[in-house]
Amino acid sequence: MHDNHLSRHAQQVLTVTQGKPHLHGPGADPSIARSWLRCLEDYHLDPALTMAPTVLEHGRVLESRERLQQVLQIAGNEMSSLHQQLSGAGHAVLLTDARGVILNCVTAPAERKIFERAGLWLGADWSEACEGTNGIGTCLVERQALTIHQDEHFRGRHTGLTCSASPVFDPHGELLAVLDVSSARHDVSRQSQFHTMALVNLSAKMIESCYFLRCFDNQWLLRFHLQAESVGLFSEGLLAFDGDGRISAVNQSALNLLGHIRGGLLGKPVEAFFDCSLDDLLGRASANASASWPLRTRNGRHLFALLRGESRKPLPSMPAPVVAKAQPLAGICLGDAALQADFRKALRVFERDVPLLVNGETGSGKEAFAKAVHHASQRANKAFVALNCAAIPESLIESELFGYRGGSFTGARKDGMRGKLQQADGGTLFLDEIGDMPLALQTRLLRVLEDRQVVPIGGEPEAVNVRIISATHRNLLERVEDGSFREDLYYRLNGLEVALPALRERSDKSQLLDFLLAEEAGGEVIVIDEPARQALLAFNWPGNVRQLRNVLRTLAALCDDGRIRLEDLPAMIRQVRPPLELKTPESEHPLEDAERLALLNALQQTHWHMTQTAQQLGVSRNTLYRKLRKHAITR
Repeated sequence: MHDNHLSRHAQQVLTVTQGKPHLHGPGADPSIARSWLRCLEDYHLDPALTMAPTVLEHGRVLESRERLQQVLQIAGNEMSSLHQQLSGAGHAVLLTDARGVILNCVTAPAERKIFERAGLWLGADWSEACEGTNGIGTCLVERQALTIHQDEHFRGRHTGLTCSASPVFDPHGELLAVLDVSSARHDVSRQSQFHTMALVNLSAKMIESCYFLRCFDNQWLLRFHLQAESVGLFSEGLLAFDGDGRISAVNQSALNLLGHIRGGLLGKPVEAFFDCSLDDLLGRASANASASWPLRTRNGRHLFALLRGESRKPLPSMPAPVVAKAQPLAGICLGDAALQADFRKALRVFERDVPLLVNGETGSGKEAFAKAVHHASQRANKAFVALNCAAIPESLIESELFGYRGGSFTGARKDGMRGKLQQADGGTLFLDEIGDMPLALQTRLLRVLEDRQVVPIGGEPEAVNVRIISATHRNLLERVEDGSFREDLYYRLNGLEVALPALRERSDKSQLLDFLLAEEAGGEVIVIDEPARQALLAFNWPGNVRQLRNVLRTLAALCDDGRIRLEDLPAMIRQVRPPLELKTPESEHPLEDAERLALLNALQQTHWHMTQTAQQLGVSRNTLYRKLRKHAITR
């Protein structure tokens, strides 16, 4: 049966590439037909061949990961968020380099073997020249977002996959990486991929923008858009320039907004393109710019902009203690009294070099808590280095953690690689999902903590001054009992254990909702209607803070008028009825409130079909419209 499928698929490929009419199926898409033709004529591939994918040796994978270290750091959380947004099951989120080599994979542990059997290995080369038409490889060639659905793959062995991929470009317009979501489920339709493709494209743009911002952290960065509310979102234009006002880099959105090609901007004075002097522009700079202001281009186009950097205007002096206190809690909300008390205790013991163990459900904010402790400590100006012990394959985690000396194994870089422990020297090492660290590495880590020395693979001992914060969602004592975690390491890491509450247990959910929305809005003012707020607060949030942030990020990106309404929320959240205690008990018009809520629920269930809504409520259409006006309900 399998051989028959491969033969039929190979015949279909040959029919299309021979120029015969093909009105239905994958060959009807010209881009697929072009790719199949490349696979046959340029790469000389056989669609019926079932050979395993080419996988790079260990050292070359490490070298590629180190080369894209910043991108991998930025993409890590985005990939986890994307996996969660897709409900996880049946999906693998992949990041490759510009050659199509897989450098990171996020999937459910129980499904890892399924995707490995499909050839989605860490280090596997999924370029079009190796694997034929596929999401990753064809995205690299076409340099645009695309979906390759099942039979659209060139090789018959890949027709069980559906892949949606989007390119990630660096600040100079060069292809940096590819973000891909692959599904091995057979019931995936091409239409169902529209939503997936939109999320992949959005995530790729987020990675692209974050990488741009990080690359030019020490230069002035102009962020602009046609609408004031879109400044700070992924569609904004980004333009970096140096102290002399010479343009260093621009993203594609900036080129589109300014109507220039990249070569026409780079190295030119920024004031040549905007209707203001460099001094006027720099006078508007702010290290924490949040409010946009009007900016006109030389050709008369009206924009809104923010400028990140130190203003050249004299600024009023601020007392040092105020600045010192303002920064440590960036990125974390501590409105919950118990969580605030735990944070204060954690900071006190951390300053005494006592290791912290942060426990909590997946997505509850363990890394954000650890970062906040680091930034509030005396080590705030030193490195904070994170390593997810569950996200890195066992074959690579030793090299990532301890580093290696050049030539210590086949494929090793000539000049070696510094591990996470050396990178965190003087600062903080955050070991996420410590419960998944292999036993052999647990022994080596314990030795580092005891001796304050790290021994790279094939190298000599090096002294390190590093403080450790570990995190896990597992019960480590149970893992100690079953022998999968060293007891002595457990007590060495557990100087103080902090149990983070799940989002559903936090008393500051409303405050956290506003805090996260403000972060995701990027300076834009967005208001949440009360029915939408109550639905968000009533939802159980199994994915915790990470899931809430993902939902708010999507809502902020899709918000056109600065207001989030009940109908804007995902269906799974809208369908949850808010508990009665969430209603304002001191409402002066409880019957009117109940009527308004009933109208909103009925409208949502019928997707705003007025006739059906009126029938469901047992009223005429005229009565329905009158009640909508009375309660000021508009779509």
